[in-house]
Amino acid sequence: MASNKNKKGLGKGIDAIFSEFEAIDENSETVVDLSLEDIRPNPYQPRKTFDEHALNELARSIQQNGVFQPIIVRESVNGFEIIAGERRFRASKIAEQKTIPAIIRPLSESGMMEIAVLENLQREDLTPLEEADAYQTLITKLNLTQEQVSQRLGKSRPYIANYLRLLNLPPATKKLVQNGDLSMGQARTLLSLKDKDQIDKLAKKAVSEDLTVRQLEQLATETKHDSKKRKKTVSTKSPYIRATEEKLVEKFDTPVSVRESRKGSGKLEIDFSNTKDLNRILDLLGIKLD
Repeated sequence: MASNKNKKGLGKGIDAIFSEFEAIDENSETVVDLSLEDIRPNPYQPRKTFDEHALNELARSIQQNGVFQPIIVRESVNGFEIIAGERRFRASKIAEQKTIPAIIRPLSESGMMEIAVLENLQREDLTPLEEADAYQTLITKLNLTQEQVSQRLGKSRPYIANYLRLLNLPPATKKLVQNGDLSMGQARTLLSLKDKDQIDKLAKKAVSEDLTVRQLEQLATETKHDSKKRKKTVSTKSPYIRATEEKLVEKFDTPVSVRESRKGSGKLEIDFSNTKDLNRILDLLGIKLD
């Protein structure tokens, strides 16, 4: 069980949840061996990724020494659901064990959910997206407001809101955040853009060029400014010019602008994000540089 020191940063909510455990005399509880086939992970587990290297190390230890600390489960319609100890459960499966020591405790659905979220938040090693999903789970499943979640966890409402905003990122950028390639600060900067294609493009650029948050902020500002200029320009373009731009964007897979002057001359602009992208465009144009 988590110590009082660890609980402190998560407000009064976790003390209320863990009181369900503390009311039980642990010395009177019985440890039973349950079949791994009868156990399922907590459906409200916010953690989506587990360190495979650490799991394999734990599996080797379990093969040699067994599981020292029982997992905690609750009885469900089809077997048991894990309250605490999913790493031990996963490692035992890797170690090809048939059973695992467990303690069966009664717990309500809402208590099950909050234990899963709060236990993981205590460890502070969730990815930003996993943390955002955890807050969203509490809001959706328990019908809480952001303010209620912030009070329950002892965090400010803006803190909760900033994490929840990450859920609005497009899938490709979310993946970069989940993998740790894009930081929380970078992701928040990208959310200032409305166009999801622009977000994905700048996210890839931030990763490939190792941009700082400040550099990314500058690029995002420039992108928003350029978008406003383009929208204003597009409104005055003829259908032929707009159709031409669409075809060029399709061919080069990058923003393209065609500007026509009253005299019949004009300007063609093809955007590129870096030297590699420029070389790709040159190849499409059939231009070879010595």
